[in-house]
Amino acid sequence: MNSVTGISSGPPVPGGAIASRLACTLVQPLLSRIVRRVAARHPSLFARLGPHQTTDFLIDAVELPFALHLRPDPQALVLRAVPRRAAPQAGAAIRGKFMLLLELLDSEEDGDAAFFSRDLEVTGDTEAVVRLRNALDDMDGSITEDVAAMFGPPGRAILARLRRSYAQEQ
Repeated sequence: MNSVTGISSGPPVPGGAIASRLACTLVQPLLSRIVRRVAARHPSLFARLGPHQTTDFLIDAVELPFALHLRPDPQALVLRAVPRRAAPQAGAAIRGKFMLLLELLDSEEDGDAAFFSRDLEVTGDTEAVVRLRNALDDMDGSITEDVAAMFGPPGRAILARLRRSYAQEQ
């Protein structure tokens, strides 16, 4: 367990560090495009965060070989993939399964229920996490739909398939 971020790094995986760095490099252009698009389409999201615009969030989808570092500051916006073992110091960390995090992004899941059922782990500045959640809850539209639409029919098909799989798991 990383005491700074509260994220478990798990047991070492042979070649895991190399695979994680490679995955980060491969997804970074997509993440940069996504964060610019979301910022352009949903500028009110940042205002709702208030003083937490400069908070560094570490978002850890446990199935992915990396975590995401988010700083929702419209003046210095950051969304980047980082190897878990090299994650930056974060003011708040959010950890859970990828689809749960995706559903929380669009307020399709109850964050409180996920937290109390221990499906979602939150560490660090909980006020910042609550502000982020409230900003997402108050948003018009769907970030996940916007992102899927960026990639046309294949993006929409992938999102639909992910949602069907998640619904079947539940």
